[in-house]
Amino acid sequence: MKIISRNINWIRAVIQKWFFDFIKNENPDIFCLQETKAFENQIPTELRFHLSDYDFLWHRWTRPWYAGTAIFFKKYIQIKEKKPEFSFHEFHDEWRVTEISFLYWNELIHLINVYFPNGWTRADGSEMLSYKLDFYEKMRKYIQDIRDNWEEVITCWDFNICHTEIDIARPKENENSIWFLPIERAEMDKLENDGLVDVFRKLNPNLKDKYTWRSYRGWARERNVWRRLDYFWVTPKIFDKITNMNHLENIIWSDHCPISLILE
Repeated sequence: MKIISRNINWIRAVIQKWFFDFIKNENPDIFCLQETKAFENQIPTELRFHLSDYDFLWHRWTRPWYAGTAIFFKKYIQIKEKKPEFSFHEFHDEWRVTEISFLYWNELIHLINVYFPNGWTRADGSEMLSYKLDFYEKMRKYIQDIRDNWEEVITCWDFNICHTEIDIARPKENENSIWFLPIERAEMDKLENDGLVDVFRKLNPNLKDKYTWRSYRGWARERNVWRRLDYFWVTPKIFDKITNMNHLENIIWSDHCPISLILE
């Protein structure tokens, strides 16, 4: 089974940039999108036409042109439940979470697709870091509640945090910057302490210069001034079934590259 995740930074823009060819070539069983920035009734007609092999779950939110997530899954997948909303209602206006539960090798798996807050100052000048940290805490609790029922979890998310120094090209210059603050990185330490596995880093503990996001500015791609903001974190039992994970860095029609996970 192949699962792909990507922050696309607006669905209307991305379908004009070889999106359908990419899906056709990769042929994922499931793919998850963050920052769709559209209501379900705004889904482009060509998306439904080209992706007719897939069913999908689209977020339900009230704030236009902002955030949003979606999950597309092949019609043969045995879906047990679909959740287009997060259980903590204070986050509902941005619809940062979609979730499906499906059967795989007789195992019930919860796939949670998340676009986390970035933590930068809001457009109205108010701070967003406290909101971001609250979101992380609620998400950890939500995942733990699932695991308390002895059920397995795959999370794919634009985390908007670089966990360790190896996950950012310029750690010293950014140690007091949003996305790399100690208080933010501690949230990822908590996930690790909870027993979740950062798939890419577990498979590549010392691999440097591998990132998923780069700015459009300052020749960031050419200088490899990137950050690892996009992750798959899974429960240990799921990790044992993983055969590969990749950053698809050559796919360039967004500031994030896709990430790909293969289960046996």
